[in-house]
Amino acid sequence: MALTELPQAIEIDSATECHVTPPDVAARMVEYLGPVGDFLTLEPSAGTGSLLEALFESGHSVNETVAIERHHGLCKAIRLRFQGCQYIDPMQRCFLEYAEEWAGRGDFPCIIMNPPFKQIRKHMAAALSLLGRGGHNGPAVLVALVPITYQHQDAELVEELPSDTFPSCQVSTKIIRFTL
Repeated sequence: MALTELPQAIEIDSATECHVTPPDVAARMVEYLGPVGDFLTLEPSAGTGSLLEALFESGHSVNETVAIERHHGLCKAIRLRFQGCQYIDPMQRCFLEYAEEWAGRGDFPCIIMNPPFKQIRKHMAAALSLLGRGGHNGPAVLVALVPITYQHQDAELVEELPSDTFPSCQVSTKIIRFTL
């Protein structure tokens, strides 16, 4: 799969709460998912596609990836970024609504996300409701980049990020993992 460069800079409205995951952080997040396999993977807050790119570069299947992005401009930017890749077509919709509709219809063995910080609890609860083995023998894993203040009894802290990771919002962040 050949990735294309974006033809123009992406203007990100602050209302989207899109905090672009740096490439090195995205790569580490993918590593924290565990070994590459034939797993259905969800990216529920696709933003500009940084986590998607890291997934695909590490060998995760484009055919097994579901990407969701609410903002139409960001969704369009993802389509342009992965132009020529017929299988990655992000759904332009609210992830919280998607999770509610998808409940009970299947599980995602892999979820990777950098959710909106203001509604972090809602987005994390929705993602956890979709996490499951999905017929696979191995563990189901969710890796998320969240504000340092987010706490969950089942979350494993895997990395605290430097305070300048997201200078535009000045929020200290960490990477956490859930394993079922």
